[in-house]
Amino acid sequence: FDLNEGIETSLKICQNQIKDLVVDKHFAELPDISCAPSQLNQVFLNLINNAAQAMDGQGTLTVTTERDGDNAVVKIRDTGCGMDAETVAHIFEPFFTTKPVGEGTGLGLSIVFRIIEDHGGQITVDSQPGEGTEFQVRLPISAAAEAVTADSVILSESEA
Repeated sequence: FDLNEGIETSLKICQNQIKDLVVDKHFAELPDISCAPSQLNQVFLNLINNAAQAMDGQGTLTVTTERDGDNAVVKIRDTGCGMDAETVAHIFEPFFTTKPVGEGTGLGLSIVFRIIEDHGGQITVDSQPGEGTEFQVRLPISAAAEAVTADSVILSESEA
């Protein structure tokens, strides 16, 4: 799965929610990863939607991908309202929500957490009230994907 393409797809699906935001993308070259693409797209959709809601129609959404050793890293940062430490401590719990009654189930981030964990990854959050929030998703790059990428490079060099 190409993470950058998955994020692009999620941004297109969320176009209505992010149409008034500045979207700043910084994508690194990443090898494909072994995963369940629809589940990772759900992760990105949830994180992008939450960021858009936190900014209430104005602000900057920054999406960055990078490689860190054997991991692909996706950072989704917003310039929204941010969260205090007490809120951050509970955001991955099922049924926890900061939204008014009837507006949120409190399941989005608990599902995101489970999906990332099931993929052998990690998700962390850095947030300060009034300064926005950044979610960082770390996913392992499988050895099989690495071998395919390495073989592709060697083949293309020998063809030249």
